Amino acid sequence: MVELEKEVLPLPPRYRFRDLLLGDWQADERVQVAFYVNENTFKERLKLFFIKNQRSSLRVRLFNFSLKLLSCLLYIIRVLLDDPQEGRGGCWGCPRQNHSAHHLHKFDWSPIIWVNRPLPLWGLQVLVALISFLETMLLVYLGYKGNLWEQVLRVPFMLEMMNTAPFLITVFWPPLRNLFIPVFLNCWLAKHALENMIQNDLHRAIQRTHSAMFNQVLILVCTLVCLMFTCICGIQHLERAGNNLTLFDSLYFCIVTFSTVGFGDVTPKIWPSQLLVVIMICVALIVLPIQFEQLAFLWMERQKSGGNYSRYRAQTEKHVVLCVSSLKIDLLMDFLNEFYAHPRLQDYYVVILCPTEMDVAVRRVLQIPLWSQRVIFLQGSALKDQDLMRAKMDDAEACFILSNRFEGDRVAADHQTILRAWAVKDFAPNCPLYVQILKPENKFHIKFADHVVCEEEFKYAMLALNCVCPATSTLITLLIHTSRGQTTPMEPFKPRPSAWQPLSRDGPTSPEQWQRMYSRCSANEVYHVRLGDSKFLGQYQGKSFTYASFHAHKRYGVCLIGVCREDKNNILLNPGPCHILASSDTCFYINISKEENSAFVFRQQEHLHQSRLPTPAYPSLTRLPAHSVIASMGTVAMDLPDSGSSPESVGGTTLGLPGDPAGTEKRRSIAPVLEVVDAIPSPAFDLLSDQSEDEATRSDSAAAAYGTWVKGYPTNSPYIGSSPTLCHLVQEKIPFCCLRLDKSCHHYPYEDARAYRFQNKLIIVSAERAGNGLYNFIVPLRAYYRPRKELNPIVLLLENMPETHFLEAICWFPLVYYMVGSIDNLDDLLHCGVTFAANMVVVDKESSMIADEDYMADAKTIVNVQTLFRLFPGLNIITELTHPANMRFMQFKAKDRHALALSKLEKKERENGSNLVFMFRLPFAAGKVFSVSMLDTLLYQSFVKDYMISITRLLLGLDSMPGSGFLCALKVTEDDLWIRSYGRLYQKLCSSTGDIPIGIYRTECHLFSAAEPQVSVSVEDYEDTREPRGAPLCRLGPRHSTGSDPAEQPLLRRKSLQWARRLSRKGGRRPSKTAAERISQQRLALSRRSERQELSALVQSRMNHLGLSAAGYMDMMDHGNTLSYILLNPSPDTQLEINDVVYLIRPDPLTLVSTSSTSWKASVSHSEDLKDSTQL
Repeated sequence: MVELEKEVLPLPPRYRFRDLLLGDWQADERVQVAFYVNENTFKERLKLFFIKNQRSSLRVRLFNFSLKLLSCLLYIIRVLLDDPQEGRGGCWGCPRQNHSAHHLHKFDWSPIIWVNRPLPLWGLQVLVALISFLETMLLVYLGYKGNLWEQVLRVPFMLEMMNTAPFLITVFWPPLRNLFIPVFLNCWLAKHALENMIQNDLHRAIQRTHSAMFNQVLILVCTLVCLMFTCICGIQHLERAGNNLTLFDSLYFCIVTFSTVGFGDVTPKIWPSQLLVVIMICVALIVLPIQFEQLAFLWMERQKSGGNYSRYRAQTEKHVVLCVSSLKIDLLMDFLNEFYAHPRLQDYYVVILCPTEMDVAVRRVLQIPLWSQRVIFLQGSALKDQDLMRAKMDDAEACFILSNRFEGDRVAADHQTILRAWAVKDFAPNCPLYVQILKPENKFHIKFADHVVCEEEFKYAMLALNCVCPATSTLITLLIHTSRGQTTPMEPFKPRPSAWQPLSRDGPTSPEQWQRMYSRCSANEVYHVRLGDSKFLGQYQGKSFTYASFHAHKRYGVCLIGVCREDKNNILLNPGPCHILASSDTCFYINISKEENSAFVFRQQEHLHQSRLPTPAYPSLTRLPAHSVIASMGTVAMDLPDSGSSPESVGGTTLGLPGDPAGTEKRRSIAPVLEVVDAIPSPAFDLLSDQSEDEATRSDSAAAAYGTWVKGYPTNSPYIGSSPTLCHLVQEKIPFCCLRLDKSCHHYPYEDARAYRFQNKLIIVSAERAGNGLYNFIVPLRAYYRPRKELNPIVLLLENMPETHFLEAICWFPLVYYMVGSIDNLDDLLHCGVTFAANMVVVDKESSMIADEDYMADAKTIVNVQTLFRLFPGLNIITELTHPANMRFMQFKAKDRHALALSKLEKKERENGSNLVFMFRLPFAAGKVFSVSMLDTLLYQSFVKDYMISITRLLLGLDSMPGSGFLCALKVTEDDLWIRSYGRLYQKLCSSTGDIPIGIYRTECHLFSAAEPQVSVSVEDYEDTREPRGAPLCRLGPRHSTGSDPAEQPLLRRKSLQWARRLSRKGGRRPSKTAAERISQQRLALSRRSERQELSALVQSRMNHLGLSAAGYMDMMDHGNTLSYILLNPSPDTQLEINDVVYLIRPDPLTLVSTSSTSWKASVSHSEDLKDSTQL
């Protein structure tokens, strides 16, 4: 009970009985309280007005500055009114005295102490002094904090008292009104007020921050002016007792003295003025060097950190901001060359925002006049609003945020990029963002960005397509780089004599034929135009897509590859023959220049009578002009083939074989490309069938391992944001133990690649670790449109054990394995099946990207690839490098003169300002090497062509848009040479399968006349030294492989000795230079053959030790004497050659089925009739 009473709280006062009786509980006693930010005292209110308030304190300091200038002006007026020739007076009211009779050697102090001051002037000076005195005392009172001497002993306070107190004394003591007061010292007080006003109040009032450089320059100028003014006024006043100098004479003397000229015509005569000159010179020698030192320090700091991009320039000029964590010279030059390659971007400014200092190379480049007027470097962080304000981010046209790929922790580099993107989006929401990210798992954090390029996504997809479509990396690189569009400078306006010669990407013609063809075709890029506004494509409104693509290429050399509907934002590559073009469609085409920079020039057709022409099957083609010349870029014209002069090519429905007499035998025909397709001819529908015959041809072990294959979407993705792609999958999940290639499990006892008995050759990927980007290497190779019988097994050679989530993602794909090993170990290479591999992909290691020297980051990769090249010469090695400049070391040959010639050509192209100086390097032209820095251009070009990222993703298979085609390749065999030309092949593909060709990958047998001979060249080839050399280009055919029998070596040496004796018997004349070179080349070939035998013996011994068969290694051939290159969008009359690989954009089979399911059966039956003429 006691505890309960303790818990009851007492009633509040308003409920007490006394309060109830008195009625006080009804009155609500409330007090209104006013709160102040500052103390509500008189001193605080004054301090708020004079010091704390921004606007009022600025007005006070501005008034103080004007008051000091007014006092100096009144002093000058007093000096001008004081005539030195008149008698100098003493105190005010005293009689004037004439001191002209005094001798010069007698010094009189009265002219220095007393001056003539008129009464009105004295009144103005007293008023100014009174105001200044009151203001000074008020500020001393407001700034008093308990120590009076701290306020009194300040230099500004003492100067104020010196210039104001005497005037106030003269008010009460009139005789002192003519007393000299050094009012000119107020210039130092004016300087002090100006500094405070600029550094403090002006910044707060107008919310702008001037640079420290501006403040220091202002202080220096004010110091010089105050020194000169003090010296001028002091010498003029002291010389009243001497030479009676005027202000102008004193100014002249000071300028001559401080400039160290010293004419000596005007000099001080009395010792006080001489002492003042000495004091002023000493002060100048002390003060000015300090000011100049601070100015030089700030200048150096400004060179490091950069200045500000002015608000006026930001509002009147256009600029973009480049945010990087570390600025490298290669990255800077790639950005500037690609950005300013577009004509409409020439007036843009580039503001670089980087937290680190510029290195010497970058500073040297930015000092070039070409870039110094366009590029502004600012040292700062994108996470600070002050630095973003300096860069005027809110007024920028775009912001490029690039990741540091040389960072040791690439995930940390992505985190920094994400924070920069968030900061820019928060500060400037309307600024378009172009972001580069490294890891695909971090891509979903920046989905808000306008354009995003994930490095690992594009890299692995490009490397994967290189295995099925050779040189895809080179193809994409040529498409996304901007050509300079220059031709030979001697003939800028002369029409070319040949039919349809495209512009050259890299200017003047090259010495060899393949270089000239490769250079011309590499100038093609992707452009867009609205169909209704197009001069090239406008006539094809209402026609099928394939019809428009074929005829546009035939007439104008324009390759139509994609389209985008007006009501949709999705780009479709080759939507197929069922797609009918509308005037509102946006068309994407490949050409040497955009259509806006082209014009038609019509010429009269000679010796052609329209009445004699037969009636063509294409009525619309008879309206073609006789000749069409496209004047591109305003500097060059190209002749198109005469479309009306050849009845066979225009009016005929068939194209005959070359050399066959007309009517002698039945010629193979090419079906016409229909304007509107009623039925769908689609031999590509086999891609959707079950292909039971493919199942039967697979090995028993593979069939038992994987069971049934299905088509579907992967269930597990290793990261968020991956695009869903229809792929070949296994019906049941593969156990993790079966994914290990070199370890046997209780399911299958296989420990090497040969034991699996794969039907197709392997694709081996060497990487440091299994990152999420490696998932994009597998998806394009397992896409649903690839036939099952053509799927290559994929072996991942990893240095580190893959994580579980990665294995969960790849365990649903068929024929995918992994192995823990290194490319440095020969045993690991043999275990993973390098002797049975069709392609070996070497991915650059992330840990090697950090090196003391930047270009040494690729050293380990290059040496490992060179070892592979020497051990397995027939292996197709695809390498990723960090720096494109290191491409010259791929498949390096020390005494290869042809490589030296290409090196000179590369230097020449660099001097000419080419964007792709390494394009003529044989590894790059053949697609054997790829640098991830090439992808930076894709992000830069998206500023002008915002569709380039989408088109590139579709080509690489990263995105699978319904209705969009895919990139594939087709090899030309000897049976297909009846087609003859690229234009006829274009027609055949469009009329049969609906494929759109975009280029040719050509491989030629090249006898390098100045290079090292290959091992397979025999001694008998050089037996006759007088025999002329054959043509440098020949058809690629079978070659003799190197034998491994050591008994052959003495025979070759014996033959070489016999050949040397036979050469010596021909006469006493010295052999020619060519013969001597051939002899030396023969000796090098023999020594190299011996080295090859040693390498072959090493590999065979290791294979025997591991219990592996050496049959696959003996079958590998060396293709070192071949060169490969890409012809992008070649002319229609380009002749096809054997082993040409044609790049195709094939329509989506699923879309064709969904659009016309009723006509599918009829199309299949129709395709059987055309099978002989459409299957290449």
